[in-house]
Amino acid sequence: MRELARRHLGKITAGVAVAAASAAVLVGVTLPGEAGAGDQTAAGSARQDAVPRDGVVEAAPKEAAKGVGRDPLTDDEIRRAEQIAVTSGGLRASARDVEGDRGPQHLSTNLSEVDPTLTGVRAAERRAEVVSYDYRTDTVVTRTVNLDTGKVENTDAAHGVQPPPSPGELREATRLLIANPLGAGLKKDYKDATGKQLTGPDQLETSGMVFRKETVAHVTGALAACGEHRCLRVVTKVRNGPWIDTRALVVDLSARTVGRLG
Repeated sequence: MRELARRHLGKITAGVAVAAASAAVLVGVTLPGEAGAGDQTAAGSARQDAVPRDGVVEAAPKEAAKGVGRDPLTDDEIRRAEQIAVTSGGLRASARDVEGDRGPQHLSTNLSEVDPTLTGVRAAERRAEVVSYDYRTDTVVTRTVNLDTGKVENTDAAHGVQPPPSPGELREATRLLIANPLGAGLKKDYKDATGKQLTGPDQLETSGMVFRKETVAHVTGALAACGEHRCLRVVTKVRNGPWIDTRALVVDLSARTVGRLG
């Protein structure tokens, strides 16, 4: 009887040991969808957050008619300043632009520097500096326009001063270059590159710079007045194509002539 009881107890003990071992195995194994599922969900969410979302194009904020303090000039302020500058003192009637039409050739309009002698309300007033070129007298005209009062406060006229060219001047210089006999090489190179005739400045990409005779050792008679006259060197490029070397050619916009260096 004792022998049977001992055998039965041994089976129970062995069963308990097997059950304990099975539990240990279950603890060590992670089943899909159970333990660790939260970590996988977090990782997936992190990957989704890492993908940039589609951009949204928003309309630009409406520009105010008038700037504040040292804000850049608004479009309305620029138009108003240029109108005041050209109509004051009969400048429109007396001056001529690059094509010979009435009115000066506009070059630039910028916010004026603050005058250190002004204080209080006067110092806070917004002013624009409008620079133009009068081809009738070869004069750079700079006018300071008070945008609060609508009046021209100062006018400066200078000879022999050559600010950078405007887009309108560059276009006219290119047109004169194409029409001049010295532009034959430019037209030939353009046709070689495109198979088409060069007839106007819109067929080219251009940039340019002011030319002064003091910058080179020798100039021909046609370019002797450059510096006093408004003269440009035009850099030309076929649209979406090669550059065409025109560095030796100079356009005198004041005399409406073309000269060659060297």
